Amino acid sequence: MKPSTLRLGMNLWPPFLFSGVHVAEIAPDWRYARVELRLRPWNRNYVGTHFGGNLFAMTDPFWMLLLMHCLGRDYYVWDREGRIEFLRPGRSHVSTEFRIGDAVLAQIRQATAGGDKYLHWFENDVVDAEGQVVARVHKQVYVRRKPDRRPRGAAG
Repeated sequence: MKPSTLRLGMNLWPPFLFSGVHVAEIAPDWRYARVELRLRPWNRNYVGTHFGGNLFAMTDPFWMLLLMHCLGRDYYVWDREGRIEFLRPGRSHVSTEFRIGDAVLAQIRQATAGGDKYLHWFENDVVDAEGQVVARVHKQVYVRRKPDRRPRGAAG
């Protein structure tokens, strides 16, 4: 699948569409994505700021999706754990970015080369229109080479 096709599909996916999440960009090499969330009457909480569930949802699948495409079909990639720190009320348009660099990919490939599972923590900030951090999201991703792609004799 092309990044532009996934971006379009995600923007039309009901959980994102109806909560106001907009996937603004996915890079052609799958190493970068930018996601936005505009404050609307239907996605505000009781006190008029961004609903925390939407702030978390806008970040949820991206580390896993980008990593799956960067590593290729030889690997299982799953979200394993996530948490969010709410640092200030979100009262305006917010956005976040995901970047996967060469060093992270090399680290993951090295850690899984023998067939072992590897758990990697990613972190990204959700920032408001003024660049202030509204929330910090931590996601742990499970990575392991598929059984038929592991070295002979590697643990099952």
